[in-house]
Amino acid sequence: MQRRQFLAGAVSASIMSAAALAKSNSAESQPAQQQNLAPMAVGLIIQPANGAEAAISRVHDLGMSNCFLSLDGYLGKFSKDLAQELSGLLEKYSVVPTAAEVVRPDPLIWDFLHGPSTIGLVPRATRAARMDALRQTSDFAALLNIPRIQTHCGFIPEDPANPLYDETVIAIREVAQHCAANGQLFLMETGQETPTTMSRTIKDVDQPNLAVGLDTANLILYGKANPVDAIDIIGPHVRSIHAKDGRWPTDPMKLGEEVLIGTGLVDFEKVFTKLHRLGYTGAVTIERETSGPQQIADVRAEKVYLEKILTRVLAQQA
Repeated sequence: MQRRQFLAGAVSASIMSAAALAKSNSAESQPAQQQNLAPMAVGLIIQPANGAEAAISRVHDLGMSNCFLSLDGYLGKFSKDLAQELSGLLEKYSVVPTAAEVVRPDPLIWDFLHGPSTIGLVPRATRAARMDALRQTSDFAALLNIPRIQTHCGFIPEDPANPLYDETVIAIREVAQHCAANGQLFLMETGQETPTTMSRTIKDVDQPNLAVGLDTANLILYGKANPVDAIDIIGPHVRSIHAKDGRWPTDPMKLGEEVLIGTGLVDFEKVFTKLHRLGYTGAVTIERETSGPQQIADVRAEKVYLEKILTRVLAQQA
């Protein structure tokens, strides 16, 4: 039996049907607060485990309607009580959570030397633990009516004959199926793999709820693609955006440099224009990998920069 036929045939009959999954992806099945977001509304990625009320109120104070939850700090602590606490804070500050993400447990080394053996679902040593973390995250996010679960799947092999490729496809499928049972999309965040490899993986996983979380800078930071060109390959699958800027890697051992939006190599106007033409109307989530007062100042400036571009893009295609 051919490899792709085998992989496609491995889907469990007990998982919800493709038709049901397709319905779970539709606007009608999304929580009401998700549908009420303005098209391509700017939001912020936050880590509520470092102080939930401070993080969520910051989103509101910055004039944003939505956030993307990075939940690694809560691994092992998920509970109904925690879900009620976060839900109450999100409601208090009128902030909509658009997605949830985990990448742990450790080790995670974000470089080219050790990254292939430590990041995502590719490494055998941590694969089972990370799959379990993603399943727990999916279940917890369901309590908050969060419709998208996202993670880095890792340095998926370019060579589909590499045994790690098929193993990773099976792992992604299992996590996607779990998310589907919770009515959620499972998103592969761009970065470690080329857009072509990501596209091939989506085809081989063969799950209607598998999609792409586009990190505009990661494609550059990892030296994989220009994000404008990448949309020609993976654009139809994009269901979330991390707005981030950066520069190509010049040290073959280290990722490129993440920089203030507008000072790097991402052409946001072309990215947003292409995606909007493909029908994307979801959130545009700012991710600024700094901390403290400088991060807040940067995010304020980035919000203004992005909203000017988005106003033009949406007006052109109204």
